[in-house]
Amino acid sequence: MNITLNYQALTPEDFNAVIHLATEVHGEGYLDQASMKAWYDKGFKNNINSGFVVYHDDKLVGFRITYAIEQWQIDEWCSPELWPVAAEKVCYFKCNTVDENYRGHGIGGELLRRSIAAAKLQGATAGVSHLWKQSPGNSAVKYFTKCGGILIKEHPDRWRELSLAGYECPVCHNDCHCEAAEMMVVFD
Repeated sequence: MNITLNYQALTPEDFNAVIHLATEVHGEGYLDQASMKAWYDKGFKNNINSGFVVYHDDKLVGFRITYAIEQWQIDEWCSPELWPVAAEKVCYFKCNTVDENYRGHGIGGELLRRSIAAAKLQGATAGVSHLWKQSPGNSAVKYFTKCGGILIKEHPDRWRELSLAGYECPVCHNDCHCEAAEMMVVFD
């Protein structure tokens, strides 16, 4: 793909386009204005933003939402006792999304690199994420592994509660049984 891509920090002006792309890729009910604002706010620490977007001309083709250290809650889907670094130094890679017509060209990896650089400036020494194992060809896990991610633990039915509350999984619809791979990238 020989096109010019414009990577930039996520801003509130990007919210509508991010929600639209998230709905196309992840399904109806995945993201709305309220959750978008909450996710955006969790990306800041020390006035540093760890969220990024990428445009091709005026079209949003990808985004990365990352929660800064100490800006997110460790829940039952996290296994800090298995992490090789202290939990208070771990950021959370919430969501990486690339338009299906732009995949396979390094956009997801570049978005992750930019988030890692910002997270390091915020004080993080590692980042954890829950990767969707039912993504086409298990591409989410493959991409994260290629970026240095190591498997921590697998979590069946990770998004089931959300699907029963209205999220429509693109695979399972309103009764999601997809599995998450809890994975971590330790920064050098």
